[in-house]
Amino acid sequence: MREDARKSQVGAMSPTPEGRTPRHGRESFFIEGEGVVGSEDPTAVPPTTARAHTTAASGPAVAAAPTFRFSRLGPKGVRLPEATLRKVAFAMTGGSEVDGTIPSGYTYLGQFVDHDLTFDATTVAFGDNVSPAALLQGRSPTLDLDSLYGAGPLDPVSAEFYESDHTRLKVGKTTRIGGDQARVGFDLPRVGTGSASAARKAAIPDRRNDENLAVAQTHAAMIRFHNRVVAGLGPGTPPAERFEKARRKVVLHYQWMLRTDYLARICDGDVVTDVFTDGRKVVDPGADPLSMPTMPVEFSVGAFRLGHSMIREAYDWNARFPNGSGSLDLLFFFSGTSGDLGGNPTLPSNWIADWRRLYRFAQIGHGELKPPAGEFNLARRIDTRLVDALAALPVRSFGGADSDAFTIRANLAFRNLVRARMMRLASGQQMAALMRAAGVPVTTLTKAQLREGAGGASSARLDGLTDPQREAFLADTPLWFYVLREAELNDGRLTGVGARIVVETFHRAMEGSSHSIVRSPGFRPDLGEKDGRFRMSDLLLVAFEGKKALLAPLGD
Repeated sequence: MREDARKSQVGAMSPTPEGRTPRHGRESFFIEGEGVVGSEDPTAVPPTTARAHTTAASGPAVAAAPTFRFSRLGPKGVRLPEATLRKVAFAMTGGSEVDGTIPSGYTYLGQFVDHDLTFDATTVAFGDNVSPAALLQGRSPTLDLDSLYGAGPLDPVSAEFYESDHTRLKVGKTTRIGGDQARVGFDLPRVGTGSASAARKAAIPDRRNDENLAVAQTHAAMIRFHNRVVAGLGPGTPPAERFEKARRKVVLHYQWMLRTDYLARICDGDVVTDVFTDGRKVVDPGADPLSMPTMPVEFSVGAFRLGHSMIREAYDWNARFPNGSGSLDLLFFFSGTSGDLGGNPTLPSNWIADWRRLYRFAQIGHGELKPPAGEFNLARRIDTRLVDALAALPVRSFGGADSDAFTIRANLAFRNLVRARMMRLASGQQMAALMRAAGVPVTTLTKAQLREGAGGASSARLDGLTDPQREAFLADTPLWFYVLREAELNDGRLTGVGARIVVETFHRAMEGSSHSIVRSPGFRPDLGEKDGRFRMSDLLLVAFEGKKALLAPLGD
């Protein structure tokens, strides 16, 4: 921790509402055909298989639906001993890391998307009786931005996220710090006084999006994007139609950006093209496009944890925190879930993101939006190494006890590996065999490739394992490690097993969404500055009106 940055902002850590801490990762899973798979973590919340929904006005609603719907693509795997996984976790979280080629903003865009995919929309829809179909749909993975919109402005619970016009989303206001004035629209909307009985929290549907500052700023940018789309509808749109028309436009542009920009950066482009052109072969192939998707555990617990490898230990965050002084622990600290906003009621103004340091605007024709020389952040390369800071997560980020701090239980790599073990997740080799049987041309990594990787400082070495431990690990390699090793051997981009799982899951989630570029193949974006192109940088240009004063309000 950089004490100079903390001392002026430190306040007492405040508990979350109901005394609970939102968890970094899910601890129990309802898998179709298997029921609830519980956690081996003794601190985990007991799995809930059913819950009745009630409202003050209408009394008991339809009850008993699984909390979230997962499925299993492959067979059950071998449970390697925790002693082996502990050694592998140490190998993955120590030593050096290297930059990749992907701007670091995409690290936290990926986290935002993960929360969108795994958001339980029924948790903010208690205002009305909920039908069984709605329960299942609300607990299914789609890319409809439910984590942004909740159940919509007419739902009694979700209404708190909206302005009185029932169309625009509420924005937050930062707290003045020194010469940095309070600014409207640069923080999440927040409620609570910070007292023990009224803890501060973000007034957004998914409070996981406040677990670190980078994903919180991403969510705040998405709020601005929606509101800008609303402003662009024009007076001819009837008031009753404005919200749904804006939401459809936002969701379709968001999906287009994910398909053409995000996936194209993190995955082998040939896989992206193949899936979106010729369809899926592994994830629910041939499904009714209007049926409700499920979430493959191989995606959620394995392949899509790729973003953990992309996290930097320090960021050139803005003009107040340049040259790596925006450390990862400070990004946790100045959030409302893992930290306490430095004891402030809202985000301090000196922590507003400079988007020029996180995304490239000059490459799309905005040379005036270059950051200062040497101040651009690249994500770490997608490989088998995580930065040191992820060996000691803040305990509030995963719902741990104080005694868990700086123990193996706070090691993110260990938590990922143990969670997959608990799920008996298929190994990388098993998934490769399944894909070949489905007609996907993937090659199983050799034991030598799995053992040695690409070599160099950013390749996890398995030297700490005993010979029997190493042989068992190389024969049944945990899927998360296997996918990262594939990427490491492919210069930091998912390929093979990992790319196929990720791209097909995105495709199915888009297909099953209420608004879908998969079911609307004629859609083309019209908000970008170039026909047919809409990248995350284009989204930010719309959200912040293309103005340097808004994209980098603290200056150079």
